[in-house]
Amino acid sequence: MGASPALMGFVLLTVLSLCLLPESVLAITRHYKFNVELKNVTRLCHTKTLVSVNGQFPGPRIVAREGDRLLIKVVNHVQHNISIHWHGIRQLRSGWADGPAYITQCPIQTGQSYVYNFTIVGQRGTLWWHAHISWLRSTLYGPIIILPKRGIPYPFAKPYKEVPIVFGEWFKSDTEAIINQALQTGGGPNVSDAYTFNGLPGPLYNCSAKDTFKLKVKSGKTYLLRLVNSALNDDLFFSIANHTLTVVEVDAVYVKPFETETLVITPGQTTNVLLETKPHYPSATFFMTARPYVTGLGTFDNSTVAGILEYEKPLNFIHSGNSIKKLPLFKPILPPLNDTNFVTNFVNKLRSLGSAQFPANVPQNFDKRFFFTVGLGTSPCPRNQTCQGPNGTMFEASINNISFVMPTTALLQAHFTGQSNGVYVPDFPTSPLIPFNYTGNPPNNTMVSSGTKLVVLPFNTSVELIMQDTSILGAENHPLHLHGYNFFVVGQGFGNFDPNKDPAKFNLVDPIERNTVGVPSGGWVAIRFLADNPGVWFMHCHLEVHTSWGLKTAWLVLDGKLPNQKLLPPPADLPKC
Repeated sequence: MGASPALMGFVLLTVLSLCLLPESVLAITRHYKFNVELKNVTRLCHTKTLVSVNGQFPGPRIVAREGDRLLIKVVNHVQHNISIHWHGIRQLRSGWADGPAYITQCPIQTGQSYVYNFTIVGQRGTLWWHAHISWLRSTLYGPIIILPKRGIPYPFAKPYKEVPIVFGEWFKSDTEAIINQALQTGGGPNVSDAYTFNGLPGPLYNCSAKDTFKLKVKSGKTYLLRLVNSALNDDLFFSIANHTLTVVEVDAVYVKPFETETLVITPGQTTNVLLETKPHYPSATFFMTARPYVTGLGTFDNSTVAGILEYEKPLNFIHSGNSIKKLPLFKPILPPLNDTNFVTNFVNKLRSLGSAQFPANVPQNFDKRFFFTVGLGTSPCPRNQTCQGPNGTMFEASINNISFVMPTTALLQAHFTGQSNGVYVPDFPTSPLIPFNYTGNPPNNTMVSSGTKLVVLPFNTSVELIMQDTSILGAENHPLHLHGYNFFVVGQGFGNFDPNKDPAKFNLVDPIERNTVGVPSGGWVAIRFLADNPGVWFMHCHLEVHTSWGLKTAWLVLDGKLPNQKLLPPPADLPKC
């Protein structure tokens, strides 16, 4: 029996009305539950108990569309305090859901829970989530996949399949014990035992052949690889043997596509690439590998993670009896460990798409300029203790020579309730108090000061920030992450920033927009952003050891005058300290 004309008319009217609905109505609320619990995991023939979400390692992926609201209930079943950060999500007026412990919230204590409530506004692409307290993000992490709004295509060919690949580090030891020991002795922490793709170290490590990530593909197809670097302390090079990758997005921002055989990605960053498979079955398999880009003087994990790109055999190949032969395995050639030239050339290729649909709204002028030095220093060894830092001191790290001291009350709560006395002081210096030759011979005095100091910005201030590496204890690449904002990378260079000459070379047309940027080893980077999101926003090095040593600060962006420019009040279940 066919449908009646009346019913057909009703269905057609319903479809038409849905098409005419505003986009916000098409957005939905997505619910997730994260049970933080212990899980036994074996890697490299060694079993350890680690902190996981829902017993998964790595943790579950979050999938949403631009405009969706997310309600993620995190329940803490372990003995550690927990907080989760949704890395790269703008959190417009929803700073209570940003997640860094003691910055926007007190951590979730054992047996307690908290619902992270936020809406994804104006973002699409790959981001990620991770623990944001101590070194727990070594095992607590997973991808966030933000699809475009319904009916809006990618600005590139639609891929046949999408595959998240999350880079990580594997430690046989408990990472909490590693960083606690380092902070007590003042020395550098023990390094990882392996790198991983989606939690798997791969065949180049002992006792690890069975724990290998395999990407199975068909000939003549396009795959979108969503790459995330969640490693604690290492920038990583990545390549797939005999294949070219097309970069189409970084940090959930579309870019002008460009081809590369190798890419570099710092902790905190994401990169989406298109992989076009070979048109015919290649009768071979291919390694995909990653290993560190190293600039510092400290020890590092000099090893390589490998996965395998495996083509699906066509039926005629299987029936021909050729399947018995062992296929040749091709390996990529990665750049040298310290290849800063490659990194510079790669980063300089990144440009915002800058189309009418996805414009690059870079501030053409700025209200305030800040000059931040970032790097390592020392602090005195406590009495009656032997320290393992330089010349018997303790390692510290700082911005403008101030090593940030974490408060015991969440900064956002202290600000919102007007009870900031004794919690923080709003006088972070806009430039170093004592200028010196930042990338030349280091000064005799390497000691840093310390405190909980914030930068205060009126709402809608346009900011230019120059971040300058220092060579006090050796020049080093520092991936700096700003919470609550994307920013535009308008310039970078080597040596000391020259305020008279360098700004003339800034790109104010189509600079790359992102949330984490590498301050070049022995150089500087210039970023611009508009402070249009009220709240307290953490900024820190995404090398976890540097954050632990104090290379961090926070920006306090005040409310605007209009109701939609004010921070929303805290939720009732906000954790207490």
